[in-house]
Amino acid sequence: MELKKLEQHLSVCKVASVNDIDLKLDILFIGKTDEEISVVCPTSSVPAVTVERDDGWRGFRIQGILDFSLIGILSKISGILADNGIGIFAVSTYNTDYILVKEENFERALEVLEKEGYEVV
Repeated sequence: MELKKLEQHLSVCKVASVNDIDLKLDILFIGKTDEEISVVCPTSSVPAVTVERDDGWRGFRIQGILDFSLIGILSKISGILADNGIGIFAVSTYNTDYILVKEENFERALEVLEKEGYEVV
């Protein structure tokens, strides 16, 4: 399975309103519930007003379109990283999954996954 590195440095934050979010960003994840609005975006484009903010994330995506019938892809990757003491923040889209790790663990995460047979591009 092929993993593609994202070049952007990312931040995870909470905002009070969706109006604070720049919807034109190339990489942007928004999660809204009755309790919060969470955003993942490039650190250089974090909304001016945030409730909370955590910088220092890097990420990669599972290449290709993943069929909904596929089972355990994210679980396997997260398990490998957990076994090596690397925490993740996962985001899924209709097509695929994105895995974020803290910057200080990024290169080690990719090395560990390569040793397990994943191709990193």
